[in-house]
Amino acid sequence: MKRLVFVIPLLFFVWANQSVHAQQADYRIIPQPKEVTVDSLHAFTVHEGMSIAYDEAQADVARNASFLQQWIEQATGLRLELRPSDKRAAIRMQLIRKGTAKKGQALVALTDQEKEAYSITVDKKGITLQAATAEGLFRAGQTLRKSLPVLKAGETALSRVDFPFVQIVDQPRFAYRGVLLDCARHFFDVTTIKQFLDAMALHGCNQFHWHLTDDQGWRFEVKALPELAKQGSVREQTVIGPGNMGIYDGVPYGGYYTQDDCREVVRYAAERYINVVPEIDLPGHMQGALHVFPQLGCTGGPYPVLTYWTISRDVLCGGNPETIRFLHTVLGELCDVFPSKYIHIGGDECPKDRWRKCEKCQAKIRELGLVDDGKHSPEDQLQTYINNQMEEFLSSRGRDLIGWNEILDGGLTERSIVMSWKGVKGGVEAARQHHRVIMSPNVYAYIDHPQLKDVAKQPRTTGSYIVSCSKMYSFEPVMPDELTEEEQQYILGVQTNLWTEHVAYPEHAFYQLLPRLGAMSEVQWCRPDQKDFEDFRARLPRLCKLYERLGYKYCRQVE
Repeated sequence: MKRLVFVIPLLFFVWANQSVHAQQADYRIIPQPKEVTVDSLHAFTVHEGMSIAYDEAQADVARNASFLQQWIEQATGLRLELRPSDKRAAIRMQLIRKGTAKKGQALVALTDQEKEAYSITVDKKGITLQAATAEGLFRAGQTLRKSLPVLKAGETALSRVDFPFVQIVDQPRFAYRGVLLDCARHFFDVTTIKQFLDAMALHGCNQFHWHLTDDQGWRFEVKALPELAKQGSVREQTVIGPGNMGIYDGVPYGGYYTQDDCREVVRYAAERYINVVPEIDLPGHMQGALHVFPQLGCTGGPYPVLTYWTISRDVLCGGNPETIRFLHTVLGELCDVFPSKYIHIGGDECPKDRWRKCEKCQAKIRELGLVDDGKHSPEDQLQTYINNQMEEFLSSRGRDLIGWNEILDGGLTERSIVMSWKGVKGGVEAARQHHRVIMSPNVYAYIDHPQLKDVAKQPRTTGSYIVSCSKMYSFEPVMPDELTEEEQQYILGVQTNLWTEHVAYPEHAFYQLLPRLGAMSEVQWCRPDQKDFEDFRARLPRLCKLYERLGYKYCRQVE
């Protein structure tokens, strides 16, 4: 019989003769793999009693096999056995050596993207997942998971799943694929954080940006300063009216993460190959800390933890030597808890009003010899001085500093990474200066905004309708019209951000996240020539069935 081979994702397959109890896998997933070649005339059947084989000597591979077992049962009801080194197993997870080396030479180091590369082969012998690392096998397992048919509510199990013969070869486009969750404005417990991480892993994301402190609450325990989280995490009440109309709920609001909580989140994330990037926003957005330590402000306070959404004019005093000592204490314990090579210091929205009138700040400006150079004010340069102190401290701990656009204002420190949120201009400027960049522009990546034009169809949230699924999907991070090929290499990746001024509950958070994270995942994972929004829309219903199976709230309309 003549063998027919189709290359997807551009073609759509309609599988015949499906039933409730026997269905076929579909490799048209989100994000779509780099290369998929399907033989639609042949299939390998998986049914109850078959097994998953893996190398039991590799603990992380064994864990990935257990994940895959859970995912298959979750979606289809089929329970496969875990049988290490079973050559006749239906599914085999195999580590392979990448590259070759002559005697006495080491293998060439893998790039970050190659560490996540994998292949999947389905043929008459079964299903084989291969990668050079356990991380790659995890990504392969997620791809196989998303290809599965999904039980409807009330159904218990399929009798079998037929997997069409296929060869899949894949690796991500960008090494940094992030999602931010703001837990300062509203606090989400560790159970919710874990669900959020699971959703990230489902979409191939690998960086969890955890916004832990702000004017409205300090959420990170600092053992040397125990009152910081205990008092700085609690605001007297929360604004509930539209905008800042002065309508409040009258209920105290608080919550913070102990260091043990944070370590548990780090552990859970690491098992899913997600790095946790903690953020302590400084020197602005610090009123939660100033409430506890008013001597660190320029006026001496008092500084209540803010109960409404605004940018506070009260920031850490740039001329007080206690400020640097305080930040070293906080960031030191942060580094003890979070192994991430990236530490985010915020650096955004730091008004300089107090600094211009503060004797200590002006004395520090004179001491440092800072003058207006026509591009940067002395006060902007004072913030750069603080950034430099933080960068030197973090570098001594083997970490790299990330900051928002505003760290450009006084001139970038040597090893800074810019997270570009005010459009893409800051990222373009930083890349031209050969600084690393993470693109996160508000007009494409901020999912606290509504995703539907009709506000009556969705929960109330921030701002206007500017980030629909289609708008997010259209984003091209490397800006080929703005950057040379060399400059494009400084774009580490892309991040989407969920700020929570108006997102107080887990269900609302997931509604804001999904299915827009599906759109962002293809921006993060796929080449531009792979992307087509109408094709994405056609693939989305299958992913939404999995959302429903997992109990995720999501927006059921896509614009």
